[in-house]
Amino acid sequence: MGFDFTLPGLGKPESSRPKRVAEAIKNELSIQLLQRVRDPRLREVTITRVEVTPDLKLAKVYFDVPAGKQAGEAAKGLKRAKGFFRSHLAKQMNMRYTPDLVFYHDRHFEETERLEDLFRQIAEQRSSDEDPA
Repeated sequence: MGFDFTLPGLGKPESSRPKRVAEAIKNELSIQLLQRVRDPRLREVTITRVEVTPDLKLAKVYFDVPAGKQAGEAAKGLKRAKGFFRSHLAKQMNMRYTPDLVFYHDRHFEETERLEDLFRQIAEQRSSDEDPA
């Protein structure tokens, strides 16, 4: 008979350190985008969230751009500035390793807006079906 290692209490408990590091990275990158970055592709870029792996070696940085701006151009600008960001993080954060940064366009807001439009259309259709003229 084998052991079930998925039982609660077995294994290492989830650490809160990756969450704290992710929040610190998000704050530092946001400050750098506002104050020091001169690349015009990165104007109005917003860091929405950061996820750090449990070993603190990789940070997934999610960003968003205002409507009408090109997310692809912002992604290229962020990729180009990755070394600048990492060197700043290395100076500011007292860590053995500075996480590698990988940038992703956060489509969460677009998807939320699309779903709200669908729900609005459904509600309008239901109200027009219920109100015979």
